Order: sequence, then structure tokens, then C-alpha cells
Amino acid sequence: MPARELIARLPKAELHTHLDSALRPETMIELAREVGFELPAAEPEALRRFMVVSDAASLEDYLARFEYTIPLLQTAEAIERVSYEMVEDAASDNIRYLEVRYCPWLSRRRGLSMERALEAELAGLARGERDFGVIARVINCSLRHYDPAVSVDIARLSVAYRDRGVVAFDLAGGEAGRPARAHRAAFDLAAEGCLGITVHAGEAAGAESIADAIHDCHADRIGHGTRLFENPRLRDYVRDRRILLEINITSNVQTRAVLRPADHPVRSYFEAGVAVTLCTDGWLMAGVSLTDEYHLAHTQLGFSRAEIDRMILNGFEGAFLPWPEREALLESARAELAALR
Repeated sequence: MPARELIARLPKAELHTHLDSALRPETMIELAREVGFELPAAEPEALRRFMVVSDAASLEDYLARFEYTIPLLQTAEAIERVSYEMVEDAASDNIRYLEVRYCPWLSRRRGLSMERALEAELAGLARGERDFGVIARVINCSLRHYDPAVSVDIARLSVAYRDRGVVAFDLAGGEAGRPARAHRAAFDLAAEGCLGITVHAGEAAGAESIADAIHDCHADRIGHGTRLFENPRLRDYVRDRRILLEINITSNVQTRAVLRPADHPVRSYFEAGVAVTLCTDGWLMAGVSLTDEYHLAHTQLGFSRAEIDRMILNGFEGAFLPWPEREALLESARAELAALR
């Protein structure tokens, strides 16, 4: 059986993908028509090609594409629709567990409250979970360039919805020159509220950004972690404490964190015993599915079937779910992976 066809059949966990980077082009066109927003293309396939970031020179260039999706997420109806469609698309890729990241502050441009935006996202994911069987949860993000007081508001909202589907708090956005510790009060609040914590770090800044996320911001997981290799002692610390790295190979090439997939350090991290799992970052902007990422790891970095299984299981183990729920998912995933060997 061709490798990609086999990988497509494997059960998977997607821990790092963004709501505003997962819209279907067809949905974008319909939503844009409803609100009078001009898109760079009016035909779905042309829009799909445009939205895949192939021309960025930096993370900031990559993030500029979001100005074509965020304006379409300004109503509760749009947010719920996109969230529901994300679960349907996840199911088609045999994703069994999905964590969706979004910053609800971004949906305030037309007067929508953060609470209403979050409730719409949760409603869409819950409806998708019922219809397609994919367990779906929310990670609320703040952005590094925001006033730290905004991050506190988002963290407080996240804690308030902890028992309604929000499982973690995150910090995203332009990384270089914007240390996560500036938002420490928000992370303290999230930790005190018993939320999971993950931080985008080590992509557009070095290993010191990862250390900042772990030591100052209570990170349980690291989004990207691409430049962890710069500090071997910190790498061992991450390994020993089983701090999971959410690896995004294609996205890291797009943002120029690495030159090409074959250069990605995930191979060396795996061999060093660091807990890693593969993620997409965003299906629309990256132009890949989670199956594509695992196939890329196989073809460009030499990951074997057994190693792919291990990274998949790391994803289920690192999910921001209560342990009994994770244990059930793990047991099911192990059995299914074994049946497909």
C-alpha cells in the first residue's frame, strides 16, 4: 500500500491548527459576498492557491495572509459555520481529536463580544463532534503585540469557560522582540485556573524564547520549538519533563524558520528522546493536511512507520484533556494503529 494512503488511514490527533487558517475557500467566497469584503480571487481554486503562503520572507509576512480571513469571522454565524466545517474536514483526515486555536479578540471589529465569539466557536465544534465523532476543544490565544491587559481578559474568559470546552491558553503572533514574559499575569491567571498552557516559541526567535515560555509562563507544551537545538541543556530539560513540541514542518519552511523540510530539526529531537508530535498550523495557509505532514516526515526525514506511530501517540498523550479521557483515546488509537500494521 502506498505510504500516503496508509498514513491517511491512521488515527491522528491535531493539537496545533488555527481557526482563522482553516477556512474553506468556497466558504470564504460566500462569507465575503455576505459582508461585502473583497477577496483576491473569486474562484475557489484560485483563492486556494493564493492563500497558501509560498512567498513569505518571515513570520510577519506569513501572518499578513490572515487579513483575508479575520474580516470574515466577525459574526457568530460565520464563526460557528467555520468551526463546524473544521470538524468535518478533520474527520475526513481521520483526525480523532482536534484542538482549535483562535483569538476571540480578533472578532470584535463589528461589535461582537469575545464571549459571543467563543460561544459560537464552541457551538460549531460541539455540533461537529456530534455529527462526525471528532472530539474537538478550544485553545484561546492572545497575541504578543497586544497590551498585556488584553491577554489578562482573554485568560480570564478562558478560565470561565474551562468546563465548557476551553482546555488551554496560548500566546501567538510576531515573536521576535516580544517576549512572552510581558504577558506573565495572563499566564499566571490561566495556571491558577487549572488550564493547560502552550506558547508559540522558538520559531521567529531563538531558544531563549522557549525558555521564557517554560520558566516564566508555565508552558506545558511548546508550539513549534524549532530552534530548541540552540540550547542543548534546555533541550534535555524539555525532554526530561516531557514537554511536548507541536511540530509544524511545512509552516516552518513557509516562515523561513528552516530552509527545506529535510533540514527540519524534528528528526534530531525525536532521536534525542524529546516528545514531539506533528501538526499543520493551518490547513488553508499551509496548504497541507495532517496526513501530508506525516507523509512529508516519512519521505523527507526518514521517519519509519513505527516512529510515525510514536509521534501520533505522543499527540494523544499530550492532549489537553482530563487523563481518563486521554487514556480512552490512547487505548483506542493504539488498537487501531496495531490493526493497521
